[in-house]
Amino acid sequence: MFESVQGLLDEHAELQKQLSDPAVYADQAKARKLGRRSAQLNGIVEAHRRWKQMSEDLEAARTMADEDPEFAAEAEELEAALPAAEEKLRRLLIPRDPNDARDVILEVKGGEGGDEAALFAADLLRMYSRYAEARGWKTELISYTESDLGGYKDAQMAIKGNSNDPAEGVYAHLKFEGGVHRVQRVPVTESQGRIHTSAAGVLVLPEVDEPEEIDLHPNDLKIDVYRSSGPGGQSVNTTDSAVRITHLPTGIVVAMQNEKSQLQNREAALRVLRSRLLAHQQEQIDAENSAVRASQVRTMDRSERIRTYNFPENRIADHRTGYKAYNLDTVMNGELDPVIQSCIEMDEAQRLAAIGDEAQP
Repeated sequence: MFESVQGLLDEHAELQKQLSDPAVYADQAKARKLGRRSAQLNGIVEAHRRWKQMSEDLEAARTMADEDPEFAAEAEELEAALPAAEEKLRRLLIPRDPNDARDVILEVKGGEGGDEAALFAADLLRMYSRYAEARGWKTELISYTESDLGGYKDAQMAIKGNSNDPAEGVYAHLKFEGGVHRVQRVPVTESQGRIHTSAAGVLVLPEVDEPEEIDLHPNDLKIDVYRSSGPGGQSVNTTDSAVRITHLPTGIVVAMQNEKSQLQNREAALRVLRSRLLAHQQEQIDAENSAVRASQVRTMDRSERIRTYNFPENRIADHRTGYKAYNLDTVMNGELDPVIQSCIEMDEAQRLAAIGDEAQP
């Protein structure tokens, strides 16, 4: 049982040896990569140690049970506890998404519904900000386009975590948020009290740690500059400080206009472009390699409706996992853990099932 563990234990021991060498930290990117992998393996090492110790204790208790009733009682307790230890180790051995430990750039975009959709996009961004705050993560609003009523036509926010452990990573939790979020409520512009349905799209991109990780050749970039505009399209700047970058090989376009200088907007655009290219590369890998296929729970596609927020009933429902609760007010205040946990559990179940299918002759 758990035949694959020994290789991981050997890898963990080698990583500890490398990380104890001060010379490794001369290359911060390499040190960060090693530290991230070590943190991922720490949980496996500890879970294996506990499972092995319990197994050995159980065997010893069974041997001594005929001579001492206390050992018989201990054997019963260990027999009851061992399956949970086995299950924990089994789940930790599920291959993780390679981006789980990364920070993210989260994008929201008002969809169908005009001003109400933009207001809901702003509500979603506030919800994620409060969720991040509760977890001790840092947020940075990179770019936004405001609507006439103070919502966001679109916005991009960077979220930075506080742990190298992939299980605690920002992307590990927020990657399930990508897709269409539908809202049902009475808009502030509605005078008749009628409930309207609108939507906002969310895209969650793993952020690139080092610029060198994604090679951007100058010949592959088309860079345009123009004047920034505010709500309603009016110009808010007298200089060409806004920047639009097109990555010619993929057609990916990123525009930035919120910083005062062209240089700052250019750097922000390149930051987002690298993250989009990293996500694009991962999508290609998932498409080409069925053994590392993307989870059915996670999507990079804004066209897939994943969740409904019904304000009159105070109800939230996730259409992928079947999760439903009547505490929408607290969810919008950032208490997202139960919703996200339902996605994590379903994703783990799918990955376990995939491993079982691949093991079949």
